Amino acid sequence: MNTIMPEQLKQRLAGGEKPDIIDVREDEEVALGMIPGAIHIPLMQLPERLADIPQKGETILVCRSGNRSGRAYEYLTAQGLTGLKNMTGGMLEWEKL
Repeated sequence: MNTIMPEQLKQRLAGGEKPDIIDVREDEEVALGMIPGAIHIPLMQLPERLADIPQKGETILVCRSGNRSGRAYEYLTAQGLTGLKNMTGGMLEWEKL
């Protein structure tokens, strides 16, 4: 599994990079805050929203702790998507930065 640390992503965003970010948390979780520019697609909606996921370039998957985004990574990889990264530590670690 390809991963990225929250501090790496924050540095890249601060440097002007714009990777696609998919937040797989539930509605009530994203209501508390999201990474700017992230697309919200709850984990259980991934099968019916595959067309909403960028097919080219890098896509970073985010959740609360990194577990659900890890499951999303495995599912999307099995569907043939490439360029995926799981943000380890999730929003719990992101919020500490």
